[in-house]
Amino acid sequence: MTVALYAGTFDPITYGHIDIAIRAAKLFDNVIVGIYDSTANKKILFSTEERIKLAKTAFKEMPNIEVRPFTGLVVDFAKDVGADTLVRGLRSTADFEYEFEMELMNKNLRPELELVYLMASLQFQFLSSSRLKEVAALGGNIENMVPKHVWKALKTRLAERKQAEE
Repeated sequence: MTVALYAGTFDPITYGHIDIAIRAAKLFDNVIVGIYDSTANKKILFSTEERIKLAKTAFKEMPNIEVRPFTGLVVDFAKDVGADTLVRGLRSTADFEYEFEMELMNKNLRPELELVYLMASLQFQFLSSSRLKEVAALGGNIENMVPKHVWKALKTRLAERKQAEE
């Protein structure tokens, strides 16, 4: 059985992330969406538990996609879950440069771990969680960029933050 790991913070999960995971699920027997437990990072909008719940809801119809939290090095988590392959999405050349550096480090740490890059689908090449959060915070409509349950959670969280600031 082939197991691939698609890891990130997914804060929040977008249609771009979902697209990559679903496409990876066609290539591998199992795909583990690893959600990095980085709640100490002040840029994170949702807790690890919230991000896991949002992702699990997004993949509820995909039996070969599993969502799990992790801490530490992605190469160690990949070994723990039996993944021989990391899956990453690429949107632009800037993504490639960042991913290339990460791949060199990961290969140094775990040479047998393979990496598969999937190009973002055309309709999602502009999409990033950080940009999405910025647009939503400024009142922009992002309904076509995230599932309905994520949009609802995002609106609620942003309203809570705005109310706390007042």
